[in-house]
Amino acid sequence: MRDDACMAQDGAGGGPATGIPEAGLKANAIGFLDALVIGLNSTSPAYSLAAVIGPIVALSGIYAPGVMLASFVPMLLIAAAFYYLNKVDQDCGTTFSWVTRAMGPWTGWLGGWAIAMTGVLVIGSLADVAVHFGLLAAGLDDWAANEVIRQTLTVVVILAMTAVCVIGTEMSARVQDVLILAQVFFLLAFAVVAIYRVYAGNSTLDSIEPTVDWLNPFGAGGAALTGGLLLGVFIYWGWESAVNLTEEVEHSATAPGKAGIWSTVVLLVTYLSVGFAVVGYAGTTFLAENAGEEEALFAVLAHEVMGGWDWMVLLAVCTSALASTQTTIIPASRTALSMARRHALPPPLAHIHPRFRTPDVSTWWVAGIAIGWYLVVNQISENALLDSLTALSLLIAFYYALTGVACVLYYRRHLRESLHNFLLIGVGPLVGAGLLTWLLVESVRDMSHPENSASGVSWFGLGPPLVIGIAIAVAGVLIMCFWRVRDGRFWQERRGVVDPELVHGEKS
Repeated sequence: MRDDACMAQDGAGGGPATGIPEAGLKANAIGFLDALVIGLNSTSPAYSLAAVIGPIVALSGIYAPGVMLASFVPMLLIAAAFYYLNKVDQDCGTTFSWVTRAMGPWTGWLGGWAIAMTGVLVIGSLADVAVHFGLLAAGLDDWAANEVIRQTLTVVVILAMTAVCVIGTEMSARVQDVLILAQVFFLLAFAVVAIYRVYAGNSTLDSIEPTVDWLNPFGAGGAALTGGLLLGVFIYWGWESAVNLTEEVEHSATAPGKAGIWSTVVLLVTYLSVGFAVVGYAGTTFLAENAGEEEALFAVLAHEVMGGWDWMVLLAVCTSALASTQTTIIPASRTALSMARRHALPPPLAHIHPRFRTPDVSTWWVAGIAIGWYLVVNQISENALLDSLTALSLLIAFYYALTGVACVLYYRRHLRESLHNFLLIGVGPLVGAGLLTWLLVESVRDMSHPENSASGVSWFGLGPPLVIGIAIAVAGVLIMCFWRVRDGRFWQERRGVVDPELVHGEKS
């Protein structure tokens, strides 16, 4: 199996070799477990739960665990697409590289742009949550309420996490190992105590004993399921960071893809465990009434369940957001590196630090733009920052769906070779892409109404999240066209199909 992702791939029916130079990332820097941890931390499970558990319960009541189970399905199907595409093209640009090969340079460029911009939109918010909950856990509530202090510390956190990413992939992995252990321990402690108190009958809220029926995603009706799935795109998003490290992971043809798939499975177990605990302890009325509190709701629940030990849950959300701040930089910076070395972006973004062998220039650029976005949007309003996060679902659904379609197209000559290929490489990714395309359309429809936004205001007659999404798309098209005129080498690449020798394991 080929491990050198930097080599050009002709592919049956593909175009000529592109002469991509050796990228110089440090091969075999981390193993499967490290990649798995990074995939898990990229989703920021504790923070994701804190952000969406209230809204999901408000939509679906006791069937919130079932909705989270249903949300898992398209993620697993797209994770399969990532696995099979990574087997034949170990490029740190993932979706950008694969979509380019399967669907052409124009579509591939837009897929890469979407990945890079998700990092820009969310990094500042994640760091802000890490600072806020860290201060609360330390008892510094006044500092947490002070915008100047919180925003200053947020910028410091982003710079620190960026430095860790630049210093080395091994160091990043070690930091992530510590953060995931703390996060999982605190979440499980919270879930165990909550469930125990439900059955002991000493819950401080309107507790309900959990039942298996809660796993029925259709129990609350179709509208609730649709809304829940839209939220589910956010809570599962991020696991593919493990695959963005493919050129730096041992056994790069298979380990990163497996790490991505297992990340989604571990997340499912975590979300269902905490979901059962939260709904069982607090009941649906309390959660629905406080759904608008978002992360603050989790802080209240932590105090109700853990009492004086609530700092453990606050610290779990803090470490979750802190870990995700770091890991979210990875896909954006690696995608920019991949695009630059294929001449789709300015060459300096392809620079590799000679000592640490990481993409230092692209990493710092991602961090710098993310900081700028965070500070500027915060000057508009805190709700404007929330609206920018809501726009994330558009970008996520777009590039995930593209990846699913690219998998089917790239493997199209091999789908009828076996039932395995037809179902897992063809039908599965295509169904996942279809579900995400449907969610994308539903998101656009929902975001077109200003009253559905966090700000509740109208921008050009539309909701702010949709305007932000459209602006990012338009900016991407303009930059793409400009660079096409400036340097057209990338646009000479032609669509192709996967090399049969790679599919059948005959080429190493």
